[in-house]
Amino acid sequence: MKVASVCLLGGTGFVGRAIAEELAPRGIRMRIVTRLRQNAAPLTVLPTAEVVVADAHDPATLRRCFEDMDAVINLVGILHETRRQSFRACHEELPRKVAEACGASGVRHLLHMSALGAAPGAPSQYLRSKAAGEAALRAAAGIVPWTIMRPSVIFGERDRFLNLFATLVRWNPVLPLAAAQARFQPVWVEDVARCFTLALGNPAAFGAAYNLCGPNAYTLEELVRFVARTLGRRRAILALPAALGKLQALAFEHLPGKLMTRDNLASMSMDNVCADPFPPLFGFNPSPLEAVVPEYLVGSAARARYPRYRHFAGR
Repeated sequence: MKVASVCLLGGTGFVGRAIAEELAPRGIRMRIVTRLRQNAAPLTVLPTAEVVVADAHDPATLRRCFEDMDAVINLVGILHETRRQSFRACHEELPRKVAEACGASGVRHLLHMSALGAAPGAPSQYLRSKAAGEAALRAAAGIVPWTIMRPSVIFGERDRFLNLFATLVRWNPVLPLAAAQARFQPVWVEDVARCFTLALGNPAAFGAAYNLCGPNAYTLEELVRFVARTLGRRRAILALPAALGKLQALAFEHLPGKLMTRDNLASMSMDNVCADPFPPLFGFNPSPLEAVVPEYLVGSAARARYPRYRHFAGR
């Protein structure tokens, strides 16, 4: 199925920007929905991008935004609840509204961002709410063809994961670390964006959910040590016992930006790794973290794009 136009919800975020940068060179027309126009400023230079300021949680607004769109990509998600945004509204109710609006507007494919480990019995509210969003899409199977992506933690030039640890490593000689043995299989944002792009309009992806992981798994402690090594800093890492880890998460909940919450800590109580190889549907192997991260942690902004060029050149 040829896809000539896509509406992006959450398109101004970390993954959304990467997807928009993938779609633009292919000549795909994009309608990027955002609450604040200034959030979309970096995307206005893309020749096929149209920015629409709107409330994505309003069903009537969604129907208008989806008019004359071939596909919709829903990337809306939060890691922490606030007074303005809840897991229920963003992860459970919105996917249902999006699916219904897709059906009403004649959209032919809906792609949805979930999370690795999403399940009704998952240990965190975040993961349980993601599972509820997936269930809403499955219930809409007769309304619009859907595809679900479930990435592990995503890294990249503008990530809030390894860059956060880089900041902590630069300024702290000792790093107390909760859930130090939690396991992750990080996947590059450019690879995630490529998967969304390759799945667009592909009937083989209809009704499928794909777990997306990089080639290697690491403990959280190993990732922090890798960041420190990359930056040339010798740092002591203090793995906290479970009780102290919960106290640390409780304290962080009350800091600006919420570096960590108890719900985040609960998510890390289960391994965030893939049991199966990278989905063969996409026809490429994901990039190793070691080949990408040094370029954006210590390289210039120009050099930070080199891994992407090498990746698509097959080198």
